[in-house]
Amino acid sequence: MLTHKNYKGYIIDLDGTIYLGEGRIPAGEDFIHRLQAAKIPYLFVTNNTTRRPETVQERLRTKFNIETPVETIYTASRATVDYMDSLGLPKTAYVIGGDGLRHAVFTEGGYTEDTENPAYVVVAVDMDLTYDKLKTATFCIQKGAKFIGTNPDLNLPTSEGLLPGSGSINAAIAAATQKQPDFVGKPEKIITDLVVAQMGLAKEDLLVVGDNYLTDIHTGLDNGIDTLLVTTGFTKKEEVPTLNPQPTYVLDSLEEWVL
Repeated sequence: MLTHKNYKGYIIDLDGTIYLGEGRIPAGEDFIHRLQAAKIPYLFVTNNTTRRPETVQERLRTKFNIETPVETIYTASRATVDYMDSLGLPKTAYVIGGDGLRHAVFTEGGYTEDTENPAYVVVAVDMDLTYDKLKTATFCIQKGAKFIGTNPDLNLPTSEGLLPGSGSINAAIAAATQKQPDFVGKPEKIITDLVVAQMGLAKEDLLVVGDNYLTDIHTGLDNGIDTLLVTTGFTKKEEVPTLNPQPTYVLDSLEEWVL
């Protein structure tokens, strides 16, 4: 049995950890059920900006046998709006991104869309990306808009293969403007600080759980939080010996984790 300290709260990835694409990970589902039964706080944290938290909640319920309050789902879209609010600039924005991000910024966040001189340009994965959108974003940033990227992921894993991710689209605009975005999502300090504040616990009482060493585990490594890598998704078991620095814990399955 793996020996570990008792954690008061868990920061948990979704895809590759609790489920795998459209496929179930029963040990991941059971892990959440055990946290709920023990009344241990948790927060799902995802870099996916295409879905609203309510959509993620419904998907967890209908596909993966997990009932969870919408407040336990924190997307990079929500974190981006929280970050924008903290900066206090005028509430105008130009957004490259899908429904989840646009809903968070304009409907929930109360920002007004501005294609000429916005306070912010926010860039994420956009399945309907066009040259005109890149051009508008470039011009707005050249005029002084704050450049924000929802997350630095260069690729988006899908059943088709690795698609261009938010980081790739941001890189194109960065090249055109010679300005680097403030990235919000995992493993950045911005989202980590927001998550820690939301959970209301000290970092030493939290554990980051995920399948991706580069994003999930570096969220903890880079920000002083213990980490649990589960090799059910992106980072494979055979890669573990080469990882430096090492996660705090590594498991083949979450069924091995004793609360």
